Amino acid sequence: MKPRSEGLPELAVQRPLLITVLNLLIIIAGLAALLGIDVRELPDVDRPIVGVNATLPGGAPETIDAEVTSILEGAVARVSGVREIRAASEENNARIRIEFQPGVDLDTAAADVREAVSRIARQLPDRVEDIFVTKADADAQPIMTLAVISEAYGEDELTRIIETDISPELASIEGVAALQTFGTRERQMRVALNPLRLSRFGLTINDVADVLRQAPFDVPAGSFRSNDQELIVRAEATASTPEIIKNIIIAGNTRIGDVAEVVLAPADATNLLRLDGRQIIGLGVVRQARSNTIQISDAVTQKLTQLNRRFDDIDIVITSDDAIFIRTSVTEVFVSLLIAISIVIATIWIFLASWRAMLIPAVAIPVALIGTIAGIWLLGFSVNLLTLLALVLATGLIVDDAIVVLENIQRKQAAGLRRRAAAALGSRQVFFAVVATTAVLIAVFVPISFLPSTTGRLFREFGFVLALSVSISSFVALSLAPAIAARFNFKTEADKPSRLKDFGAGLVNFYGSLLNFCLNRPFIPVGIALIAAIGAIFAYQQLNAELVPPEDRGKIEIFATGPDGVGLSYMERQSAEIEAVLQPYLDSGEIRSLFTIIGRYDPNRIGITAELAPWDERDRSQQEIIQEISEPLSQIPGSRVSAFGRSSLSMGGGGRSGLEVALTGGNYDD
Repeated sequence: MKPRSEGLPELAVQRPLLITVLNLLIIIAGLAALLGIDVRELPDVDRPIVGVNATLPGGAPETIDAEVTSILEGAVARVSGVREIRAASEENNARIRIEFQPGVDLDTAAADVREAVSRIARQLPDRVEDIFVTKADADAQPIMTLAVISEAYGEDELTRIIETDISPELASIEGVAALQTFGTRERQMRVALNPLRLSRFGLTINDVADVLRQAPFDVPAGSFRSNDQELIVRAEATASTPEIIKNIIIAGNTRIGDVAEVVLAPADATNLLRLDGRQIIGLGVVRQARSNTIQISDAVTQKLTQLNRRFDDIDIVITSDDAIFIRTSVTEVFVSLLIAISIVIATIWIFLASWRAMLIPAVAIPVALIGTIAGIWLLGFSVNLLTLLALVLATGLIVDDAIVVLENIQRKQAAGLRRRAAAALGSRQVFFAVVATTAVLIAVFVPISFLPSTTGRLFREFGFVLALSVSISSFVALSLAPAIAARFNFKTEADKPSRLKDFGAGLVNFYGSLLNFCLNRPFIPVGIALIAAIGAIFAYQQLNAELVPPEDRGKIEIFATGPDGVGLSYMERQSAEIEAVLQPYLDSGEIRSLFTIIGRYDPNRIGITAELAPWDERDRSQQEIIQEISEPLSQIPGSRVSAFGRSSLSMGGGGRSGLEVALTGGNYDD
């Protein structure tokens, strides 16, 4: 019987080489996409967020709010596309977080914010300094923390090296929004006035301040010209050493050295940083919204290798890296995917009892999965936990089409048709069944991609990847499956006795008996189904609901807040008590390092990052350790201490709670 050339199954039987080439093109496209596709933890759900930071040394929170924050808020509020503005006014600094509507281009939004800030810069107090506009949350947590350690340099010299040589190298990496520095102390000229001497000479602090403001100047003073030469003239009087400062005349014959002591020394510490109790300087790498954590981590690691070779007396070490958890998670899902494929192939072999029959689904699965990778790249998606989860789920779905086609071809061969005729006719008979099944699956999964809010953005790639995988699987089942099946004689293998066939026959007999029992007593399966449905409803009402489950990211955050008005010395003593609670875990190896920041944003705040040992080197989970340390931490007097672990969706921002309450009013006292 010669098959008619009507559709894809017939073409597959008549032109197997063409079908093989088409499927090879799918594999090649998938492998090429795999080399250039992004690898993330989750799909790109980052909202367009721009942060504005401003510093006013010595400013009280009320002053910062009235003279800095409110002006900046008014400026950025006029930028188009703004969805929400959050601002925090604290001692010495203001932080503003501007969230834009989904779909707004982040680069354009950041440029508009910079332009708005520059327009009102003259309305801010003269002492405002360090106004930064970054393409990241102003409260964003760093994805990597680095410790800069040196025995050869003092804090001020090490700060200078970091600012001039290390920070620019790291800030230039693509995807890095900002570098947070902790524990730095710049070198500055310190003029310590003696009030008694000032009074004796009839001077005030303002007299000294006015003279110091005019001391360091370097201005152009024209030029001398001739026919052959031109010389630039500069008026220079740079007060760069304590001796020069001391000799500056205030009034008459009175010099600054007569009323003050002048020294060149490190600035007063605004925050302190410790690594396992050792004083260091730290850097935090903050990623831009919509950037790739793994790519940034790889680039930073490569850059640190170059910097450590460059500086003999400085060691730069990574104390925490979020990319480690992401890589481990993606690897685990890859392993799960391979296990799922192996189980599916083994199950097919057991129930079909034919290695020839098993070969067809075994070829169809990797072709469909690898082809899906090409589709992920074409759609601009990434390889992440949810797209890999979609591939794991699709492994059981994409094999259905191939099994349906294969089973019907086997049935036609058993009925006496030859191999090519059975392949063509058997595939044609189930053609519309396969297409209909694929259409139903697409109709089920695609709507998930259009859910609103964060859930929709999170599952958008999940739904499309599932729909794409079943679409490719139907093409493979209707093309490659009949092309391969036309080369095998399943009837010959089916006639050979084997234990697998006996096992399969036993299952068929058991199913037949069970089916007859249910058909004769229909009220029993219906009753069982109703009981199961009612039980499911009851169980659903008792289950907790959350967006993401608790995760063991191998990192515990400890946050402490002291009374208002306390200084770094007080909080340093508090941090020592917190570290004493954590020290037994550090000694046992469950905690690998303690990264302590005293005075972040405010002098009365402490942030400690406890990096846990790798998952295979500890017996307890992150949540169990948090529950154990929460009680002793809460009993530390003089500050409020809490320990928590961040989830995947909270890594970019400062929030960690599921409920936020805002108290609003005309003034803070009310």
